[in-house]
Amino acid sequence: MTSPAPAALHAARIHPTALVEDGAQLGINVEVGPFCHVGPQVQLGDNVRLMSHVVIQGCTTIGEGTVVFPNAVLGCAPQNIHYKGEDTELIIGRSCTIREGVTMHPGMPDFGGKTTVGDHSMFLAYSHVAHDCHVGSNVILSNNVMLAGHVTIGDRVIMGGGAAVHQFVRIGHHAFIGGLAAVNNDVIPYGMLNGNPGILMGLNIIGMQRSGFSKSDIHEVRRAFKAIFNPTTPIRENIARVREQTDNNAAVVDIIAFIDAESERALSSPARGQRG
Repeated sequence: MTSPAPAALHAARIHPTALVEDGAQLGINVEVGPFCHVGPQVQLGDNVRLMSHVVIQGCTTIGEGTVVFPNAVLGCAPQNIHYKGEDTELIIGRSCTIREGVTMHPGMPDFGGKTTVGDHSMFLAYSHVAHDCHVGSNVILSNNVMLAGHVTIGDRVIMGGGAAVHQFVRIGHHAFIGGLAAVNNDVIPYGMLNGNPGILMGLNIIGMQRSGFSKSDIHEVRRAFKAIFNPTTPIRENIARVREQTDNNAAVVDIIAFIDAESERALSSPARGQRG
């Protein structure tokens, strides 16, 4: 018995009930399971696996090694009344896990036309990424998390089940969002937010420890956090003082830069009603 040719060993495996339209680009060792539908402009990287009943449409690119579970729908038209069928993009990174019923939409043409997802991120069942969102790497969206349009999520953010994020909100890297939280305003890097409306409860100390922060660094960030959100004086004045006093601690510099950046939204704070 002769061995199969090397090319055959790496060919895509497409179930007989799946539909892969002409023009779709499939990398090596791609698996397209039963009753999947892959549109003509889709690009699947090497070792991508679509389990079953997955729909991928539009100009959607999925990076190497990503696994998509049943009934996920990726790249279909944005839920926006102004969308007129333009070729906008959804770009998903490498080694992501996209669980059952997840939905992700491409961007709108007047806002850059791209929705992006980084590498090694996990999207649990029925989470939603709307048009023009930019989600970092090593992010976890738990079940039923909802991102409105134009939301930016930094690296290593964890969001609890059922959390909802208002459009144009920014969530800084290493932040933790509690389950069922309503995120109406920006959340600083390393911030921990809970409640409805969402209130900044402190810092994601566990996340910082997992990322290798020393005790002294964590204490310095804590001191800066308390000084920035001192309720007796305006945040901008507090930031000016912290900027003068900080010893170039990278985390503190990141927090200040995040607050200083332009934003469509106010800043989440420890006190309900306090604004940046």
